[in-house]
Amino acid sequence: MRHVTPILLAAAALLAACGSTPVAAPSAVAAKPASAAPASAAPGSAAGKPSPAASSAAASAAAQSQDWDKTLAAAKQEGKVSIFIPIGDELHAALVDAFEKQYGIQVDALSVQGPEAPPRVSGERNAGKYLWDMYIGGTTSVITGLLPIQPFDPIEPALMLPEVTNMQNWRGGALEFLDKDRTLMVTAPYQRGTIFINTNLVKPDAITSYKDLLDPKWSGKMVTDDPRHPGPGAATFTFFYLQPDLGPDYIRSLAKQQLLVMGDYTQEADAIGQGKNPILIGGNDYSVEPLIAKGIPAGVVSAKQLKEGTDLNAGSSGVALFNKAPHPNAAKVYLNWLLTKQGQTGFVRALGYVSARLDVPTDHVEPWRVPQPGAIKTYSQEALAARDKVTALAKEVLQ
Repeated sequence: MRHVTPILLAAAALLAACGSTPVAAPSAVAAKPASAAPASAAPGSAAGKPSPAASSAAASAAAQSQDWDKTLAAAKQEGKVSIFIPIGDELHAALVDAFEKQYGIQVDALSVQGPEAPPRVSGERNAGKYLWDMYIGGTTSVITGLLPIQPFDPIEPALMLPEVTNMQNWRGGALEFLDKDRTLMVTAPYQRGTIFINTNLVKPDAITSYKDLLDPKWSGKMVTDDPRHPGPGAATFTFFYLQPDLGPDYIRSLAKQQLLVMGDYTQEADAIGQGKNPILIGGNDYSVEPLIAKGIPAGVVSAKQLKEGTDLNAGSSGVALFNKAPHPNAAKVYLNWLLTKQGQTGFVRALGYVSARLDVPTDHVEPWRVPQPGAIKTYSQEALAARDKVTALAKEVLQ
């Protein structure tokens, strides 16, 4: 039976960036001191008048502030928001306690693993029950199990806070969505570990390309998470499949190295930690990192060290707003709060991820986990479409 190790990084549940005090709209023109005399202007001069662009921006900010005030007031009348969140005490503190403290709005949170939400929501909706406002969690099961029934509203119309709608705050100058309707957003993608080693048996700088794993000296000595089933092994082999310098031929060559195929994240990590196997392919980052913290001779090969890099993982950072929600205004307030700098800081610290916001600190993760331009995204719909081919190939070459 496959086992998912709980997320182990400590959270810092921080205050949200937008408090219960209404957001003030910026004034179009600064007030003049009482003693100041009016400046003289030449006939026909526009001195002292805001430009059309400034007037438009001020009007937009004022309208945005009014929308926020009305939404926040309505949210407090609704009194609560019902959301799915990933499993973990640290996440509960970051996603529930911090929001309730900020706004006094109750958060009814159900902690689930990603695959549990789609059948639950589908069954409820088939029975005419619309119980949820928002989803936070993994994206793969949502793409395959929920997007087909169209249970979500587009996210962008619900965004109101200036620090959220200012695209300069986001990596790449844009929000990232996984569907054409822009209902499923990724908030914290990060570079994933793909190769893990026993540092007593493998020099940390010995592997600089995945092709190094084809060296005959590693034959019969490497373990891999089973790529024939959903998990980090499948994501890693999908990355191999999509990487232009690797591809299907590389997977076939790697399989000839007599890989030991396993299906339990903890046992896989222990295999390298205890020195039973020097190399683990496609393991779970959060099963290996606790061993490193304990001083056990285990390590992660940095994405920056590998010629081909590693893939980007969305983890549990998917966010979506349910349509026909019971508390739509509270959901909008929660969404905006989650996407502020402070909301994202608590969230990613609890998960050990890297926020897509550029102003969120990354001092809680290794520098190589920050997304690199052009990295392959194994969570995209295009990548998921290739999974069937990867699974079929893995079943063909692995015994």
